[in-house]
Amino acid sequence: MDLRYIDAHCHVQFDAYEADRDAVLDEMRRQRVGAIVVGVDYPTSVAAIELARTHEGLYASVGLHPNHTSEVFDTAAYRALAADATVVAIGECGLDYFRPETLSDSVKEAQKQLLRAHIALSVEADKPLIIHARPSKGTYDAYDDLIAELKEANATQGRSVRGDIHFFVGSVEQARELAMLGFTLSFTAVVTFARDYDAAMRAVPLSSILAETDAPYVAPVSRRGKRNDPLAVIEVVAKIAEVRGEDPETVRAALLGNTVRLFRLPE
Repeated sequence: MDLRYIDAHCHVQFDAYEADRDAVLDEMRRQRVGAIVVGVDYPTSVAAIELARTHEGLYASVGLHPNHTSEVFDTAAYRALAADATVVAIGECGLDYFRPETLSDSVKEAQKQLLRAHIALSVEADKPLIIHARPSKGTYDAYDDLIAELKEANATQGRSVRGDIHFFVGSVEQARELAMLGFTLSFTAVVTFARDYDAAMRAVPLSSILAETDAPYVAPVSRRGKRNDPLAVIEVVAKIAEVRGEDPETVRAALLGNTVRLFRLPE
C-alpha cells in the first residue's frame, strides 16, 4: 500500500474495536493510513501480530506495559514474538509514575528492571523501543529516570539504543536531551486541543518527531469524548505543521519518512 500517513502508536487490537474493526481498517486503507499496532502484554502483543499478518499497512510491536510489573516478563516468549516478520519494535515499555497508588522505591525499581529487560531484547533483536513515560503529577520525574536509564544502557549494551518516546509530555529540556540521544518523540491528538506541548514540538528538529493517536484513547478536538481511531493521525499531522509554522505537505512527508526510517518499514 502506498501510505500517506502512519500512526506510530495505536491499539486497534483492543476490545474497543470488536464491533467495527473491519470498517475502521477499511477506511484506513481507503485514506492510505498505516499504523504500528502496539501490545501492552502477551495476549495483546499476539493480537497485534495477528492483525499485522492479515492487513497490509499494519505492523506490530510487542511488550509489557510498566503498569503490569505484577506479570512475569518471559524473555523467551517475547523473543519468539519479536522474531515475527511483522514485528518492527519492542514495547510498549517504560516508566509510569502516575498510575501506581503508592509510588515507592520498590515500585520504581520493578519498573526499571522491566524496562531494562525490554532494552536488552531491543538490542538483541535490533528493533527500536516504543517507550511509555508518564511522570507523577506536577513533575517530570519519570523522564529524568528514563533518560538516566537510556544513558546507562548506551554505556553497557555495546551500541546506542534507539526508539520512540510515545505520547511525549515532558519538558523542553527533556525533549532536546532525548532527541540528542537519537530518540524520536511522538505527539498525540491531545495537541489538537491543548497548548502544553507546543514548545517541545518546536524545540526539536522535524526529523525527531512522529505522529500517533494512542487510539482508542484521547480523540482529537473534532471527536472529543468519543472513541479515537488511527484516522485521527491526519489531524495530528496537520496540527504539528500549524504549531511549527511549517508547510503541511512538507511535514506530512517528513513524519511519514521519519516513521519508515525508525521502524525500517518498506518504502
